Amino acid sequence: MMKTFVKEEIAKEVKAIMVSQRFQIGSAKEEVVKGIVTDVAKRGDKALLEYTKKFDDKDFSLENLEVPKAEIDAAYSMIGKGFREALVKAIQNITAYHQKQQPDEWFETLPLDVVLGQRVIPLSRVGIYVPGGKAVYPSSVLMNTIPAKVAGVAEIIMVSPPPISPYVLVAAAEAGVSRVFRVGGAQAIAALAFGTKTIPQVDKIVGPGNIYVTLAKKLVFGVVGIDSLAGPSNVVIIADDDAEPEFLAADLLSQAEHDQDSFAVLITDSSRVAEKTRQQLEKQVKKLKRQEIIEKAEIKIFLVDNMKEAIDICNQIAPEHLELQVSSPQRKLEKIKNAGAVFLGPHSPVPVGDYFAGPNHVLPTGGTARFASPLGVYDFVKTQSIVGYTKPALKDVWKDIKALAEVEGLDAHARAIDVRFS
Repeated sequence: MMKTFVKEEIAKEVKAIMVSQRFQIGSAKEEVVKGIVTDVAKRGDKALLEYTKKFDDKDFSLENLEVPKAEIDAAYSMIGKGFREALVKAIQNITAYHQKQQPDEWFETLPLDVVLGQRVIPLSRVGIYVPGGKAVYPSSVLMNTIPAKVAGVAEIIMVSPPPISPYVLVAAAEAGVSRVFRVGGAQAIAALAFGTKTIPQVDKIVGPGNIYVTLAKKLVFGVVGIDSLAGPSNVVIIADDDAEPEFLAADLLSQAEHDQDSFAVLITDSSRVAEKTRQQLEKQVKKLKRQEIIEKAEIKIFLVDNMKEAIDICNQIAPEHLELQVSSPQRKLEKIKNAGAVFLGPHSPVPVGDYFAGPNHVLPTGGTARFASPLGVYDFVKTQSIVGYTKPALKDVWKDIKALAEVEGLDAHARAIDVRFS
């Protein structure tokens, strides 16, 4: 499960991590998903019923597909006061953070009354996928719903496999989900993409899921938009000799418990910290409920010569989460080019971002932090370019446009300018 690597071994291990992060598509699974997506597109609710009975609930019926308001109201009596209060605070923090992301519309008038501009238009309807079954993820509801609400999306449709936890239902109500449906897996993604008699078609689908959900999102992309093809969770921690090994071990384990395919890496220039953290990992894992999952995940410790080397390795891995448990972490921040979210100092562990701080916890996985961003308001809007030329303005650039069109061999383009002055 856990091992320490020194300089001559690190390059090989980094390469192995980068290869393992690539989105692997198994042909057998992809064919299964393709069949489900095609079937739901053709048969709609009937197909949803069959797949839900097969995979999630043998007693399921179409009457149970949508969660009624009465059931959502009843869920409030099943949750504790502490959860409700924490949920409200988290919603306030997440909303405040995302309100700062709203893109601006702009218009300008140039000489000869040329008008240029950009409109920002929210998507009309989006679909939120929330993993379910034995798992309970109210935080996933908040992180996917709130930026859509801030963006101005009119209707938010949530799907989740049955049974849906009352904590998830309350989170959906508090965050502003419009409708909730008890359906999961590839069939839920297909229903959102193509629409059925019961579930409306959406413009974009966001939210994490297993490999079948991810493959379904890949297949329907183009029919609808998607957020990303999410892979297993991961974290890199850069630590110096001042770091607390007990904290480091706890933070590494907190990410490894997500999934057996998750990985966690500590990069340090302190042999003392490396050894003490290894000891803490062995001690702490025995106390955790998900020990079996953690022991199948990858936890690596890289012992490097200096902080520059640590940062270079981090930028190669491009982690989903990065913790800087070093003195003066802000000074290191400008050197970090590739990371989905950065957590500064010993008292900013990843869970504070997962649940409460405000930034989105839906982050680029699989090394995609090299080019991708966290989920945000910008994922739920589209921009529209505005061009307005007067006759004098067009005449002023007539010959320039014609010259460019003729080089491309598009004489009809050139004529569309010519005809206005012939």
